[in-house]
Amino acid sequence: MHSHRGFTLIEVVMTAAIIALLAAVAFPVAEMSARRNKEQDLRTALWQIRGALDAYKSAVDEGHILRKVGESGYPPSLQTLVDGVEDAKNPELTKPRIYFLRRIPRDPFNTELHIPPEKTWGLRSYVSPADHPKEGVDIFDVYSLAAGKGLNGILYRDW
Repeated sequence: MHSHRGFTLIEVVMTAAIIALLAAVAFPVAEMSARRNKEQDLRTALWQIRGALDAYKSAVDEGHILRKVGESGYPPSLQTLVDGVEDAKNPELTKPRIYFLRRIPRDPFNTELHIPPEKTWGLRSYVSPADHPKEGVDIFDVYSLAAGKGLNGILYRDW
C-alpha cells in the first residue's frame, strides 16, 4: 500500500520557484539561439548574393555578357541574377542563358513578408564609397538594413 500525502505549502512554493528559475534561464538561451540562427542565415544570404555578383562580373570580364562602354560590369538589379542573361560567347543561335541565383534570399532580419526579398537589402553601386553606400545604375554589393549589432559586436549593415 502506498500512502498518499498532500503537498505542503512550502513544497508547492519551492516547486513553483524552481520552475520559474528554469524558465527564466531557458528563455534567454532560446532567444540567443534564435538570434544566432538568424545571424547565420544572414551570413549565408550575403555569401550567396555576393558570390552571384562576383560570378556575374567574371562572366562580363570573360566576354559571356556584353558590356557597354562606361559600364562597371556589375548587374543592373538583383533580379538579373535570377532571370539570367544570354551567353554572348555561345555560338548557338538560341543563346542559352547564364543564371547566377535560383532565387533572391530575404534578409532574415526583415520580418515584413509583404516586401519582396530584393527590397529587404541595402544596395551599393560600384561608384559609391564603402562607408556611405548608395544605390546607382548597378549593384556592386548588398548589406543588411537591420538595426543593431551582431553577437560579434559589428553592426549588421557592416557585415
